[in-house]
Amino acid sequence: MARYIGPKTKIARRFKDPIFGPDKSFEKRPTPPGQHGSSRRRTKQTEYAIQLSEKQKAKYTYGVLERQFYKTFEMAARKKGITGENLLRFLESRLDNTVYRMGFAQTRSQARQLVSHGHINVNGKLLNIPSAQLKPGDVLAIREKSKSLEVITSSIAASNPKKFNWLNFESKDMSGTFLAYPERDQIPENIKEQLIVELYSK
Repeated sequence: MARYIGPKTKIARRFKDPIFGPDKSFEKRPTPPGQHGSSRRRTKQTEYAIQLSEKQKAKYTYGVLERQFYKTFEMAARKKGITGENLLRFLESRLDNTVYRMGFAQTRSQARQLVSHGHINVNGKLLNIPSAQLKPGDVLAIREKSKSLEVITSSIAASNPKKFNWLNFESKDMSGTFLAYPERDQIPENIKEQLIVELYSK
């Protein structure tokens, strides 16, 4: 599946939020992209433009393209509960995102690459589909032959893994368990999911 491989700082500046993680270039120029930055006169955004921008922000944050994002939304809409919160829960339970949250990779794109290249086992079996949805109780582990990879060891050392209530991480074994779907207040991403629901409800 295709994925966005263009300039990330430019995208982060568009949303005025370092959605791809710490970025020195973004810190230097947090203004919107363009020749004149924030000094350029801009018209007031329409309601549709605001909603669309929030959807684009979520897509770029989780590295999901339009078709897959919409399928995830449909799945969230069918599930009981608040659709917007369900959407974020499903995005968080993607395999590539969970690999990132556990500290095996420093970015989601790096986590996606680890999964695609066959470095991750789920419940003892190789799984190389980044978009695979995890379920409570699923156990992730770095494959034995991949545990010495510098990209993984350096990521674990650098991340000093943040603790997320829905994940259990064992640094010695390079493994972890997806305990449960996260609650909205546990998800740190600055996304206004209700705007996305309103956009798709038009």
